[in-house]
Amino acid sequence: MTSRRHPYGEHPDQYAELTWPSGEPRGVAVVVHGGFWKPEYGIEFARPLVPSLVEAGWATWAIEYRRGTGAADTLADVRAGIDAAPRGPIVVGIGHSAGGHLVTWAAAGGGLTHVVSQAGVLDLRTAHTAGLGGGAVERFLGHPPGDDDADVDPIRMLPLGVPVWCVHGREDDIVPIAQSRDYAAAGDATLVEVEGDHFTVVDPDSDAWAETLAILDRL
Repeated sequence: MTSRRHPYGEHPDQYAELTWPSGEPRGVAVVVHGGFWKPEYGIEFARPLVPSLVEAGWATWAIEYRRGTGAADTLADVRAGIDAAPRGPIVVGIGHSAGGHLVTWAAAGGGLTHVVSQAGVLDLRTAHTAGLGGGAVERFLGHPPGDDDADVDPIRMLPLGVPVWCVHGREDDIVPIAQSRDYAAAGDATLVEVEGDHFTVVDPDSDAWAETLAILDRL
């Protein structure tokens, strides 16, 4: 299995890795890693999912993006990375934690036909109040979330107009499952509760990851 690197900008972190299945792909899976938008967490957290997705017949486009330089840079990169992805009738965004925030946010701007948010940060105000990631939301935005941030806060962007599945572990103590429960209750997203913690949903050997594969299989 060979992945090829495709720059979508001039910065070293502006690139994606494309991996093709052996036959005609079912669609394109755009994978966006998490890490509370912090610079120390990169695309290496997306790569373990790629073999499983490719084996299931998906062309996989894993995006790296700038972190720690402000929300404007991160959001612009994710938008550009999705715009540069291969096209197809199905282009599903799969994002874990902060990556769940990013793919859900990005879907409102087009380019994705479906979204799977895995333990996603989907309510920035509540996440900030709870101090998730040691103040990660305030660092990301550059200020506490307020009324002017409605266009980057998924729960305040509803209705999204794109099918969303929220896969979340009941024992998650990093991003509480209330983030997904409240988002699903506020819109038309499908909540998929699984056993496990924050990282079980991105363990390719777990039953939780099998739930994501089952969602993709039905598209």
